[in-house]
Amino acid sequence: MQLKESDEDGFGIEIVLQQGDRKAPSCVHGPTLLFEKVCKGEEKGRRFYACSACRDRKECNFFQWEDDKVSEARLLAREEENRSKMPPFTHQEYCSRFRKFLALPLGRRFCQDCQLLLLPGEWEIHASHKMSQADDITEARLSRPSLMLKPLENKKSNAQYLFADRSCHFLLDTLAKLGYRKVLCVGTPRLHELIRLRNQEGKSDPMKSLLLDIDFRYAQFYGTDEFCHYNMFNHHFFGGEAASGVLRAFLGEEDGEKVIMVSDPPFGGLVKPLAHSFSQISETWRKLQTSEGGVVEMPIVWIFPYFFEPRILECFPSFTMLDYQVDYDNHPLYKHGKTGRKQSPVRLFTNLTPRDVVLPREEGYRFCKVCARYVWSGNKHCTKCNLCPSKDGRVWKHCSECQKCVKPSWRHCQSCARCALPDHPCGNSPGLEGCFNCGSLKHKRRACPLKDKRRTDNKSKAMNSKRTSGAQRRANKLKKTTE
Repeated sequence: MQLKESDEDGFGIEIVLQQGDRKAPSCVHGPTLLFEKVCKGEEKGRRFYACSACRDRKECNFFQWEDDKVSEARLLAREEENRSKMPPFTHQEYCSRFRKFLALPLGRRFCQDCQLLLLPGEWEIHASHKMSQADDITEARLSRPSLMLKPLENKKSNAQYLFADRSCHFLLDTLAKLGYRKVLCVGTPRLHELIRLRNQEGKSDPMKSLLLDIDFRYAQFYGTDEFCHYNMFNHHFFGGEAASGVLRAFLGEEDGEKVIMVSDPPFGGLVKPLAHSFSQISETWRKLQTSEGGVVEMPIVWIFPYFFEPRILECFPSFTMLDYQVDYDNHPLYKHGKTGRKQSPVRLFTNLTPRDVVLPREEGYRFCKVCARYVWSGNKHCTKCNLCPSKDGRVWKHCSECQKCVKPSWRHCQSCARCALPDHPCGNSPGLEGCFNCGSLKHKRRACPLKDKRRTDNKSKAMNSKRTSGAQRRANKLKKTTE
């Protein structure tokens, strides 16, 4: 199922963040999210539950209309299916297996097909599978599980793109210089690894880290106080209260160490549920603070493509997008050193003070005194806009008619009264569709002040009126067209 905001036919899907104690049904990835199917011109859309983590029905086919009445037999079958898809071992069992694995005198084996560290009694079962032999499974290799595990590749669910060493070292060096000694790594296994490796080297002040990730395979390598199996799209801990307690213990202020969250969600992820989960983590952190008059917002670095900036700032107005270009080892395009439109579009969104995040001059960044932050060398300051406007690393140009800077490939169109690509279809100016709900051109449906009121009114009408059958509604519609 492809989830998108709207399309040319006036159809769209919106996320509905549930309020109150109402419990959502669960799939194998935890509690589902509530969506609403919206059609232009209709006051009320139909709501349904779907998987929070997967946009591909082949990966997770959970679907349930909000008003469906699910039988007891169906609920039991669903629970059994969820159990059958859970990891083969608990986190405690994985830890016990890892200790036995390290104690093996000879013959360590890792099944590449099953992505599992094998104990001697399991060798025969996996004999026909592709194996990594003992010479490849050194202590150093086991300390870098992201190099052993095959990255997940489904772009519509939980595709894994792993930080290149350049970006990983920059992030950790920056956090260390800013005085942070505890890093909550949400979907950033490479950063978690690097923190542990530096601690082992003992060349810098030690740092603590906790990895939250939906990839349960990391439970094979980390203890229960180092890793939690977690879904960042619905703030679900698969280990239950014990796992969420690990997070609370990590965020606690007893040791007085500064803590920061660094998250690198899947690029296809929906911003609103991510922001909701991050807000819940931030609220947990805030409640654990004992000092009075301190920071009221948890320090966060959210790593995401620059074109999501409006949606992220809508959820977190205090955030700033920094120009630093994040690159990845296993992404075909997001590499350091490329120019023009081939540069990585992934940026840092953060509530840290922008001028405190020093970007490396040797990589082409400079400090803009007017904007009071570091920017890419190609991001030229515009005196008319009074800012460094470029988002994609190219030199943007100022349009006097639009009264703002635009991409260098755009041209001002008199028919549309805006800047756009030269071959754009005239007449399709963004924003002319307006609000699906009330017709206003000043906002979209998700920001409509009448949306909730109309839904409540429609619900009241529905409760006070007898629902007609589909056949009756079609007959009524046919009658109107013939009159």
